[in-house]
Amino acid sequence: MGWSYRKSIKLGPFRLNLSRHGVGQSFGNRRFHVSRAPDGRTYVTVNLPGGLHLSKAVGKRSRYHR
Repeated sequence: MGWSYRKSIKLGPFRLNLSRHGVGQSFGNRRFHVSRAPDGRTYVTVNLPGGLHLSKAVGKRSRYHR
């Protein structure tokens, strides 16, 4: 079994997400937010009432792949 680490630091509407894979960022609120993963992928997430949510990867992936 591998190890993992995850920590989030909230800075107003911004959040830094620390993990063993790197640093990601996100911006937004509970209903709508944009996130950038450590590998360069960008996601837009919309949370709707009733527990429904939609998450979509947008843009190009980073050139550097681990």
